[in-house]
Amino acid sequence: QLAGLAVIAFGLWLRFGGPMAEFATDKKSPELFFMGLYVLVGAGAIMSAVGFFGCCGAARESQCLIGTFFACLLVIFAGEVTAGVFAFIGKKVAIQEAQKIYEDAYEDYLKNPVGKVNSTIYRYHVALQCCGKGNVEQQTGLPCPENIQLPKASNCLVEIQNVIDTHLHLVGIVGIAIASITIFGMIFSMVLCCTIRNMREMI
Repeated sequence: QLAGLAVIAFGLWLRFGGPMAEFATDKKSPELFFMGLYVLVGAGAIMSAVGFFGCCGAARESQCLIGTFFACLLVIFAGEVTAGVFAFIGKKVAIQEAQKIYEDAYEDYLKNPVGKVNSTIYRYHVALQCCGKGNVEQQTGLPCPENIQLPKASNCLVEIQNVIDTHLHLVGIVGIAIASITIFGMIFSMVLCCTIRNMREMI
């Protein structure tokens, strides 16, 4: 249950905190990336609920509840493996999707550098600590963060790639940790189930 709550907190932090949260404030957002985070939060919620079956089964020495606990852990493990493969394969697409969102905001700003578009691209620049797409001439006309130094400002497209790579690595580490906990949970549940059955047979 504690591991499930920790996973939920981690997923929500990635979703609503940090640079990637800025890409969800407008109508367009990198759906592939956020879909992976929703799967992570869902897995955490299921883990917390499944923990209840494990606690009740162990307390009441119920083979049925412990068997249910094992089956649920098996489903969670299969889901984690699927999500991991999906995240690995879809990483490039997620990066391209997020970069496209920035490029659209960039082009909209160049066409009409006032109003909401101005605040949108400035918000991206502050969150990513970058300015523009590497073109020094165009950087001078963009709303860049005050503490950023031109022309040494980072390319926002490169920063987007770095941010998503970093976040996906964190998701991968958490996924491996969850998988390890799940495997140990399945082993212990089977051992406990067999022990309860043997004790009842002896009685």
